[in-house]
Amino acid sequence: MMLYKLLAHGVPSVDQANVVSLTDVGTVGERIRELGVSVTALGMRRGRPDPRALWRLAALLRRVRPDLVQTWMYHADLVGGVAAKLAGRLPVAWGIRQSNLHPAHSERTTIWTARACALLSRWVPDRIVSCSTAARTIHEALGYDRNKIEVIPNGFDTEVFRPSTEARGRVRAELKIAEGTPVVGIVARFDPQKDHRTFIRAAGRLRRRLGRVDFILCGGGVDESNATLRDWMDQEAIGDCCHVLGERADVPQLLAAMDVAVLCSAYGEGFPNAVGEAMACGVPCVCTDVGDAAAIVGDTGAIVSPGDADALADAVRRLLAESGEARTARSAGARGRIIDGYCIEDIVAQYRNFYEGMLRPSPG
Repeated sequence: MMLYKLLAHGVPSVDQANVVSLTDVGTVGERIRELGVSVTALGMRRGRPDPRALWRLAALLRRVRPDLVQTWMYHADLVGGVAAKLAGRLPVAWGIRQSNLHPAHSERTTIWTARACALLSRWVPDRIVSCSTAARTIHEALGYDRNKIEVIPNGFDTEVFRPSTEARGRVRAELKIAEGTPVVGIVARFDPQKDHRTFIRAAGRLRRRLGRVDFILCGGGVDESNATLRDWMDQEAIGDCCHVLGERADVPQLLAAMDVAVLCSAYGEGFPNAVGEAMACGVPCVCTDVGDAAAIVGDTGAIVSPGDADALADAVRRLLAESGEARTARSAGARGRIIDGYCIEDIVAQYRNFYEGMLRPSPG
């Protein structure tokens, strides 16, 4: 999504950009195409190295002759970086988007790829851009060349993601949620990293403690056909107050309808987009201490340990119990923090300077 945002804001311009996916085009790739950007898919199968794709990419780069190559995440860093060198030693910027490579949670091939990148980081990339300070620290410890890494956080369009009384009323009417009912939400795909199990456990505790409270869940795989999710909700007896919406195109409006947003990821986050988007909508967040979540939230929300449903529920309950005046101030503080530190215009400018610095001739 950050790649999409950069292209949507003209870095580089759509007629100068070429995007290559190692696998398929995917949902985001289709959105990038709608901008007018060329998107090519190499058709690699996940978890299966394919040397032919490397040569196809190198041939494409020889034909296009880009000014520079920006790769995005480990496999693209490795394949794209090597292909760029084979195509004529093109300038390469690697992208680090993840902050955790624990063997229990990451695929073996991903760990091997990241370690290979660490060994090659002194020779293949000219620069490395990391989405978070936490990711930079972890990758420096892994062996990445610390002299090449620069942190540029994710950015958010604060005109798209903003508080909206109209959206709040419309979403609550759609879901038949009474205005006075507290709403707690999570926007995340169904994946072990996102730890929906802990969210559901915390939701059960909140329901038993507060009585009426509703929960909005949306994201890929988070829908009524998800039997595992439904079983968890049944175990906590909260099926009647959970709105399981699947993937939605109106995420800014859904966020505006929430009183508290939750990120309960167990591991692996670099810079969680869901947190910045919720805060831009004026929604305070309760987050697990992963990636740069604590730095993003600051004093506008709460941070708890991963996997601790009791702490998560208590933190949400405290935010919901605040007075109207305190809630208003916290909402304004959350949005102000995104505007001041992470608005898309400023982040786009940082990327533009990053790329221009790579293309600028070295002194002497």
